[in-house]
Amino acid sequence: MTQVQHEPIPTHTPIGDLVVNKKWCKGCNLCVGVCPKQVLSLDVFGKVQISQAEKCTGCGMCETMCPDYVIRVIKRA
Repeated sequence: MTQVQHEPIPTHTPIGDLVVNKKWCKGCNLCVGVCPKQVLSLDVFGKVQISQAEKCTGCGMCETMCPDYVIRVIKRA
């Protein structure tokens, strides 16, 4: 069985990094539903995961919609 990752680990994308703190995620699916490029999905435990980082445009909608501050979009300067 796969373990849930609890430490926020940055995932590199074309625009910078996406950081997901699975420990805080309650699986509400708001971020997944709002992403225009389908970058996010829920894993087998119902927690958000970055499934297609290469498609991320850095729009920040996932970060804005998350009620628990699970996702951070860190753009390159």
